[in-house]
Amino acid sequence: MVNNNRSAGSSMMRLEVRDIELSFGKAVCLSQVSFDVKKEELLSIIGPNGAGKTSIMNCINGFYKPDGGSVIFEGKDITRQKPDRIAHIGISRTFQNIQLYTGLTALDNIMAGRHLKMKRSFFSNAFFYGGTRKEELRHRYVVEEIIDFLNLQELRKQVVGTLPYGKRKVIELGRALALEPRMLILDEPMAGMNFEEKEDMARFIIDIFEGQKRGYDSEILKRGIKSIIFIEHDMDVVMDIAERIVVMDFGIKIAEGTPDEIKNNPKVISAYLGEEL
Repeated sequence: MVNNNRSAGSSMMRLEVRDIELSFGKAVCLSQVSFDVKKEELLSIIGPNGAGKTSIMNCINGFYKPDGGSVIFEGKDITRQKPDRIAHIGISRTFQNIQLYTGLTALDNIMAGRHLKMKRSFFSNAFFYGGTRKEELRHRYVVEEIIDFLNLQELRKQVVGTLPYGKRKVIELGRALALEPRMLILDEPMAGMNFEEKEDMARFIIDIFEGQKRGYDSEILKRGIKSIIFIEHDMDVVMDIAERIVVMDFGIKIAEGTPDEIKNNPKVISAYLGEEL
């Protein structure tokens, strides 16, 4: 009976993080961190600098191999999978420090997110004939819709290295969308942005989560991405758009709950949010 209940609960989850431990030498980075992400949920992870937020994301998408614990995605253990394999099975992310090809255009950077979707052989790609050309056009159509969705039309042919930081953040989001993931991880997507840019990014995140009923043929834009994790320091944004919040401090999860529950949690107030919240 217990196993049946556990199975039913797990079937509601996109991601299950169980007792993750991570150390670098004698420095303990993560200690028995556990949380779930539902199949339809916008989850935020918050905490002071050095709390282990990015480290847990790196464990999820394979950049770090944890010393203990497990990461389960859609019922399958992915703890020891390589990053490219994890991207292939449906987890895409942006990074705290932007990871774009600064010498390429915005269009080319977003197009790079389609590489796992490309099926043609090296030979046909090299000569760009037949089915390869048709496949390229199909991928290009998806990318153009993402560019339109993110209001990047005027920047599509500009070299990324010449663009403002906030625009690069949006382009990196576009590249993550191009992979058409089932779960999206956003590591400080609003860092370095001004107020207006943060408003735009928050709207993009909500629109991505909810999906666009009209105006796009791309399945990723129509159906949305129903499982999103985002790390963010702007508490106004977190409290406004997150459905549930996980709070970390010194590599330990100290709280988990709704925005109202987190706002009034004494441990969170002491560790991070401050009395004024």
